[in-house]
Amino acid sequence: MEKTATFDRLLQIMDDLREKCPWDRKQTIQTLRQLTIEETYELADAITEEDWKSIKEELGDILLHIVFYAKIGAEKQQFDINDVINGVCDKLITRHPHIYGDVKVQDEEEVKLNWEKIKLKEGKKSVLSGVPVSLPALVKAMRLQEKAKQTGFEWDNTSQVWDKVKEEVNELEEVVNAGDQDAIEAEFGDVMFSLVNYSRFLNIDAENALERTNKKFQRRFQHMEALALEQGRRLNDMDLTEMDTLWNKAKEAGI
Repeated sequence: MEKTATFDRLLQIMDDLREKCPWDRKQTIQTLRQLTIEETYELADAITEEDWKSIKEELGDILLHIVFYAKIGAEKQQFDINDVINGVCDKLITRHPHIYGDVKVQDEEEVKLNWEKIKLKEGKKSVLSGVPVSLPALVKAMRLQEKAKQTGFEWDNTSQVWDKVKEEVNELEEVVNAGDQDAIEAEFGDVMFSLVNYSRFLNIDAENALERTNKKFQRRFQHMEALALEQGRRLNDMDLTEMDTLWNKAKEAGI
C-alpha cells in the first residue's frame, strides 16, 4: 500500500503542476522529447559510474517524464497512466508464457527467442523492426546483432568472430592504401560492427566499454593539463615527447 500511496502522491503533484505552474502548463510531448533524451543519458552516465545515489535520482526524473507524458495523453484523450501501466503488464504476461503459461524454457536464450517469436505473431514484419532508428550507432549495432541472433544468424564461437575482425581490418588496410575515401569509411564501419559483435561474444557492453575509455582519457588528459600548469606551461607549448611524459605520469598516478 505504501508504494501505491507514493505513486498517487506523484500523480497528484503532476496534476498540481500542470494546473498551476506556467512552465509545466506550457510543455508538450515535443518540448519534453529532448529533455527526456537528456535524462536518459544522465541515467546511463550514473550507471557507468555505478553511482547509486545518482541512479536513484535519475530514475525519479525519468519516472516524472513518464507521468508527464501520460498526463498530456489524458488531456488529449489518447491514454492515461492506467492505460500505460496496464499495457506493459499485458505485454509482459503475453511475452512470458514460461511464467504465465505452460511453455517450458531451458535458459535465458530460449526466453529471448520466444520473445522475438511472440513479437512477430503480434504483427512485427521483421525481428529488426523493434530497433529504434535514432539509437546511437554503436548501441544500434549491438541491438541489431542481438535481434538477428534470435533467428540463428550467429557465429558458432568466439574465434570465428575474431577471425572476422581481422578480415575486416585487412580489408580496411587495403582501401586505405588505395586512397578511396568512401570505401575507407565503409570498411571502417565494418571493422567497428565486427568489433561490437566480438564484444558480445566476450559478454562486454561495447557502448559502456567505450564510455569508460572516454572517461579515462578525459581524466588523464585533464591531469596532464594540471601537471603542465604546475610547470608554468600549457600543453600547446609542449612537443609530443613532453606531453607523452606527462601522460605516463598520469597513468603511473592511477588516473
